[in-house]
Amino acid sequence: MIRTVCAVLLLLLLCGAGAARAGDHCREVVLLSEAYTVCTFDPALETIRIYGVPDGSTQPATYGALRDRLRDNHEAMIFGMNGGMYHPDYSPVGLLVENGRLRTPLNHDDGTGNFFLKPNGVFYVGRGTAGVMESEAYAAAKLEPLYATQSGPMLVIDGSIHPRFLPQSDSLNIRNGVGIQPDGRVVFAISHRPVRFFDFATLFRDRLGYRNALYLDGSISSLYAPEVLRNDRSARMGPIVTVVGGLPY
Repeated sequence: MIRTVCAVLLLLLLCGAGAARAGDHCREVVLLSEAYTVCTFDPALETIRIYGVPDGSTQPATYGALRDRLRDNHEAMIFGMNGGMYHPDYSPVGLLVENGRLRTPLNHDDGTGNFFLKPNGVFYVGRGTAGVMESEAYAAAKLEPLYATQSGPMLVIDGSIHPRFLPQSDSLNIRNGVGIQPDGRVVFAISHRPVRFFDFATLFRDRLGYRNALYLDGSISSLYAPEVLRNDRSARMGPIVTVVGGLPY
């Protein structure tokens, strides 16, 4: 009898440990009655990369294709999110640095659309570090990251919500973005339902407490996060932000 009870307790503990591990990175956060999936990664401990579509390709990137590409290199795709805006041929609108190689330069142009709702910004990854910075400040800093993507607009700039965002705007969309915690960890967020820019920025500044955060996109916002059973298979993208690990042998 005692052995049976111990075996049951051990099984429950193991199941509980597995459940805890499944939520190590991602959780649900609610603000103003809207729910968001928020996933956190430490660049000092985990490998964060940004991939564009392969050179010469005019086909969209997908999570499935990137997962296969990583698997061929004996790597596992732990997390994925659309990582910036793109042209009709799926090439990035702004800066793209991939594995230390400049694929597309920083875009200083003016124009219409969310990317040009300035200030826009850059999400970049170095060796064990990552950051979000307004585009002109990034240019002045002369950084040499391993990976970087430019998008826009900035959601939060030095603790202030983007000045063009309206609390009562009727522009609603599924939105995703990235911010940096004070301890250097990277946080990605995506809304479950359409929300305003202002509300999404408020999530990063007031609920999560970040001084800088960058919008990644709206209409194509998508997520690959197996630990919360999320795989947006139909997503067609340009740049993808991903977190990778080694395949088990």
